[in-house]
Formats: sequence, C-alpha cells, structure tokens
Amino acid sequence: MNARERYLETLLFGKPDKIPLSPGWPRESTLRAWHAQGLPDGVSWYAYLLEQLGIKMEPTKPYVALGVDFKMIPQFEEKVIEHRDGHYIVQDWMGAITEISDEYDYTYIRSAKDFVTRKWHRFPVISRQDWEERMKWRYDPKAEGRFPADFIARCQALRDRDYPLIVSFNGPFWQMREWVGMENLCMLMIDDPDFVMEMSNTWGEFVSQTLQPILENVDIDGVHLSEDMAYKAHSMISPSMVRRFLVPQYERWISQLKAHGVKIIDMDSDGNIELLIPIWIEVGINVCDPIEVAAGNDIVAFRERFGKQMAYTGGIDKRAIAAGGEVMHREVMRVVPPLLKDGGFIPGCDHGVPPDISWPNFVDYARLLAQLTGWL
Repeated sequence: MNARERYLETLLFGKPDKIPLSPGWPRESTLRAWHAQGLPDGVSWYAYLLEQLGIKMEPTKPYVALGVDFKMIPQFEEKVIEHRDGHYIVQDWMGAITEISDEYDYTYIRSAKDFVTRKWHRFPVISRQDWEERMKWRYDPKAEGRFPADFIARCQALRDRDYPLIVSFNGPFWQMREWVGMENLCMLMIDDPDFVMEMSNTWGEFVSQTLQPILENVDIDGVHLSEDMAYKAHSMISPSMVRRFLVPQYERWISQLKAHGVKIIDMDSDGNIELLIPIWIEVGINVCDPIEVAAGNDIVAFRERFGKQMAYTGGIDKRAIAAGGEVMHREVMRVVPPLLKDGGFIPGCDHGVPPDISWPNFVDYARLLAQLTGWL
C-alpha cells in the first residue's frame, strides 16, 4: 500500500498493511533540545528517526500544495506597538492586540512554531459596526490571492498522488473566537445570539464557497477542522450552544463534502471532548484528535462507548513519553493494542511534542510504536 491508501484504510476501519507511523511533531524548542541530545543538525528529524529505527523511508511522489487561502484577505498589518518589561505588545495579522514575551516576535502568532503563551488586550470585533467595517468584507471567496494562479494545474498534478490530501480550515467556534475573543463570544451567545448566528453563517458560507472549486477539480481525501473548544474538564460551551451556533455549519460542509466523495472529516479540539463526541458523530464527523490524556479523555473508554462510529489520531500521554522507560511502555500498551484490534486509530503523542520529551526517550517510544504498527 502507498501512504494514501494506508491512511484511508486505517481511519476507515479497513485492512491496512500497516498503520501510519506518526509518533508526534516537535516544535522549535523541542528540536533545540533534541539537537543537544543526539539529533544531528541539518537533517530531517523524521528521516533520521527512521534511520535510527532501521526503517527504510518509503518514497512518495513530489508533494504539491493546493495553495488555497482560507484566511482573511487582506490581513491586518503586523506591527509592534510597544516593547516593555520583557514583552512585545503587537497588532497581529488577525487584527488583535496581543502581548507575547520578547523571547519571540509576532511571527510566532502566525503558526504554532513553538509553545508560546499570549495575552490578548483587544480583539478586532467589539461591535456590529466593527464586524461590518473591519472584518466581514475580508472574507470574499473570490478575493485576489485566494486561489493560486496555477490552481488548476496543481489539481491536475494531485490527481495521481500517492499521499493523502487533507484540506484544513477553522471551525466556526475557533473562527468567531479569533474575531471577538472567547469570553466575548460566550457572552454574545447569551446577549446577542442573532449576531453570533450572522458571524457563524458568514463563516459557513465563505468556507463552503471556497471549498467548492477544490471539490470540483480534485478528489480530496479529507478535511481537518481546527475547533479548540474544550477546557481540561469539559466543553467551553454547552451542547445546546454547540447545536445552535455550530452544528448548522458542520452540516452544511459535511453534506457538501460527502456529495463529492470525501471520506475523512477530522475534528481537532484540545481539552475534554467527551460531551462533544456524540454531537460530532451525529453530524457525520468520523475522526477526532488529539485526545489529550491530561484533560481526562480516556480513548479506550471512548472506543468501548462509541465503537466504530469514531476513529482517532493521537491519544498517548505526552507526560508518560517524557518519563520514558516503564512508564512510557505501560501507557503505550494501555492505549495502542486495544484500539488497533478494531482499527480506526493512528497512535501518536496527544498534542505537539514538548521539549521535556528527550530525544532518546522519543526514539524508544517511536521504536515501540513501530513494532506495534507493523513497521518492525
């Protein structure tokens, strides 16, 4: 099997030749630590890991990115407003006024390059007037730059790929939270639900219209929704609020995706997702991640409760990987064999790999995963 076939067979409870080896992904601080612990400079950490394990990397065809932009166009100007007491106060590309340590700079807000704590001073949308004048118009599906000039050629090149093609975009909760802030969003759901529905519907329609040219020109394998919406102990909003404000967009997108044969609908949410999984299953979401153990998620119990209605990626406690040795071994064996028995599981670290997971411990952990998933 090639990587695309193996990915689909695994998450759709089929019969893969082996399970994708996806132990987790380090960030900048993790890689710095690893380089001091035995990972050579100037090499791909994953390729070197496979070399250390004695696994030959499988060749794939050259990767082609769709290049479709689901972000606002134009973005706000990134600029430093103030530098004081070891912190930058910046306007980020989303229009928020944000404070971060001067160990970093505002480029760390663009993507999850590292584990960076931020403080928000102001969000770009405070009122309906802000929404109309500062934000809504930036989400034109036909804006210049939304699709690359060679979009059709990229789609044609992707038709013969041997790796999975996943399209990623924000869910409505994540996106509205970026516009108004989490606390403000939760208050608006009570004080001005019509405004929340307007924002949710605007995002739903924008994503739908941006997806359509993709679906018409290439068969994608899945979508990945970023929707962090849970705390350590429970969901950030009630199930009734999820149904009222978010489910209409999920249903709109999933109906559209399934009409074009898309098989994987993957929901990404940190925190305790136990109350959310039944809703996700109901609307047609069939994969979720990263299943954080520290938030009280029990992936083995989830499988017993939800069966083959939900597949998973992640699920291995990062704290146990950091501890290494017998602690790591017990955690991997607690999770991986029971779920692999039924399928629908790609095991890995239950979030980004933090720097307290040493390179030697990561290699030991990856070796055990490789043995359990059929690579060794």
